[in-house]
Amino acid sequence: MFSYVDQKIRERLERDGCLVSLDRDGQQVASDVEASPLLSLLGPIPLPRLINEEEVVLDWYVFVHRIELGKVLDVARSVDDAHGEPFRELLQSHMSVNSILALPGFREHPNPMVRVHSCCLTGDVFGSMRCECGPQLDQAFARLRAEGTGAVVYMSGHEGRGIGLWAKAITYLLQDAGQDTYQANVSLGLPEDSRDFGDAAVALRYLLGDKPIRLLSNNPLKREHLVRAGQAVSEVVDHVTGVGAHNIRYMRAKRDRGHLLPEL
Repeated sequence: MFSYVDQKIRERLERDGCLVSLDRDGQQVASDVEASPLLSLLGPIPLPRLINEEEVVLDWYVFVHRIELGKVLDVARSVDDAHGEPFRELLQSHMSVNSILALPGFREHPNPMVRVHSCCLTGDVFGSMRCECGPQLDQAFARLRAEGTGAVVYMSGHEGRGIGLWAKAITYLLQDAGQDTYQANVSLGLPEDSRDFGDAAVALRYLLGDKPIRLLSNNPLKREHLVRAGQAVSEVVDHVTGVGAHNIRYMRAKRDRGHLLPEL
């Protein structure tokens, strides 16, 4: 965030091509208000990690919706000290920073495989078996490595299909009392699914141009959102993994809501 607090740092990042502003078509535009940018995208940042016990250096790109960034800028202008409590609170509550983790060769591939993955702290980090998200994320990196290249788009604001971690925790108790994962959201007065994948499409279009992707997913909603936002999808590749006794009812509820899953 210092790139927005310190003008010199922001200008240096823009000059070096590490920070760009994107319009709805994934085209780079000026960063000023008149250009009406939709996203700010930062990267690539080298990010080494192990995939199947092999070290791979990923290109990490982070992107944020400029509407959220505008809220941060407003508060930054209103306080004398950018490290003050109002500024910190806003960073914690309003900045939903998404990521693209690209294997070497991703931008050059004519039709790369892509996994658009919704944040699931309970599954991805805690290792919960109540869903299949953790195994899906691990398997996605393994499949991309086997393909030779590809990318994971990690949507950080999608916890609980968009309701956040606190509400998600409550829905778990409702599910234990008999509701399915969608009914529990509605019981809290929240949408069954409030996620949108349009920003992912914008960032992908910037990195890939007009090239299509092969989407690693069981959820038709992802393809619909990506295509609507202009990202061509040449193929949807099923990604069924991590099914077990603790999440079978959850998986069946997803299948009943249109996810492309086998009989379970």
